[in-house]
Amino acid sequence: MQKHTVDVAVIGAGTAGLSARRAAENAGATTVLIDGGPLGTTCARVGCMPAKLLIAAADAAHHGREAGVFGVQTQVDVDGKAVMNRVRQERDRFVGFVLKSVGELRDRGRLLEGYARFVDGKTLMVGDDHRVEASRVVIATGSTPFLPPPFRNLDPALLIDTDQIFELEDLPESLLVVGSGVIGLELGQAFHRLGVRVSVVGTGGRVGPLSDPKLVAEARTIFTSEFDFHPDYELEEIKPIEKGGEKGVEAAFVSNSNLERAQFEKVLLAAGRRPNLAQLGLDSLGLQLSNQGIPLFDPHTMQIADTPYFIAGDVNNDRPLLHEAADEGRLAGTNAARYPQVLVGQRRTPLGIVFTDPQIAVVGESFSSMNCSDNRVGEVDYGDQGRARVMNQHRGRVRIYGEAGTGLLLGAEMVGPRVEHTAHLLAWAIQQKLTVSEALEMPFYHPVIEEGIRTALRNLQSNLRLSRPIGQPCEEFGPGD
Repeated sequence: MQKHTVDVAVIGAGTAGLSARRAAENAGATTVLIDGGPLGTTCARVGCMPAKLLIAAADAAHHGREAGVFGVQTQVDVDGKAVMNRVRQERDRFVGFVLKSVGELRDRGRLLEGYARFVDGKTLMVGDDHRVEASRVVIATGSTPFLPPPFRNLDPALLIDTDQIFELEDLPESLLVVGSGVIGLELGQAFHRLGVRVSVVGTGGRVGPLSDPKLVAEARTIFTSEFDFHPDYELEEIKPIEKGGEKGVEAAFVSNSNLERAQFEKVLLAAGRRPNLAQLGLDSLGLQLSNQGIPLFDPHTMQIADTPYFIAGDVNNDRPLLHEAADEGRLAGTNAARYPQVLVGQRRTPLGIVFTDPQIAVVGESFSSMNCSDNRVGEVDYGDQGRARVMNQHRGRVRIYGEAGTGLLLGAEMVGPRVEHTAHLLAWAIQQKLTVSEALEMPFYHPVIEEGIRTALRNLQSNLRLSRPIGQPCEEFGPGD
């Protein structure tokens, strides 16, 4: 049995954990990093990077097929094995950068490979061979794909989750994608554009992260026109089948009061992720937990109650994005080193982007947090926006929210061409606490996609000047709507 005594133990070597360890050491604490593997961050191994590689291949195929609108004739042939081979090769390259930095920690004796569990408030066991004494602990154990109950009795060989999908050596013939959130939409559209027969199903009418009813309807119309999309399905039956010696599944579900029945080679589970907390032994700490079993914490300090424990990254299920995990890890590591004198950190303006086509983004405060008495909305329809039509990408709508009285920019929900870029502009403006008028004083070139944002801001500025007519429905909280 090897004993390790440090100031701060960091459980999890993902983005948040690596950031926490670095911050704690920079603040003068001794640390040890603990991870049960596989090493490499969620983003690099199974998340943003391999997903974007697949999407890039799908975009290339799509643009080739759509080139005829410009008078350019092409023929597109998709080599599934070559597509997946590039995804894995480039993915492994990104993972390699992470493994190199983690390997340096191993060489310094600051990495323990194994699963950690609390023995008491200041003691962790890592496997059966290591005992860690630490007065402060950062929990950054990440998350795992969720397996919805109706699918748990199927042969695992028929199921693929979002941690496994990029290990495929070839494209499947067909996929039932379960989940209409961010990952389900991204992967569903990408596989469709690569020639896979796809059905994407979800519950509650969800379309990615959108909450604005106008944009939910807009996105639903756009995606339904391209591939088989059912964001409000009810599963009737899912069963294994065998046809011509090949195994698959048959799904029956109700969508828009219609019974749909189809057969698929595989089921891709993209129904969200759950925090990795089960093996930690948190019961021994007496912490107050949320309904999801997550310790209650302060998102501005990452501290769990007034304890010497901190939680960062996907495991806290607050803002499960890489840049947020890095920020949370940095704050958690710094405060673990400083405990009990913790710092209140300033969080960045929320920014989430979905790499579908058209792209989706939510910036700052979402529609669901607005109210019709205090807020107004401005919008732009990209159907006739100049640069969008030039590029044959004239689909989508953007809605920007402002505060009546102050004129402050508050947030936006976006479905449109290249909103990954325009969302950043709005996020920067919101974080700088610009008013709508101040944002309109910024330069806009012509012809660019950003001019669409100017149109929406002008519409919002006009609406902010007007009082709400008595009796106007709250669903449309901009007088100009």
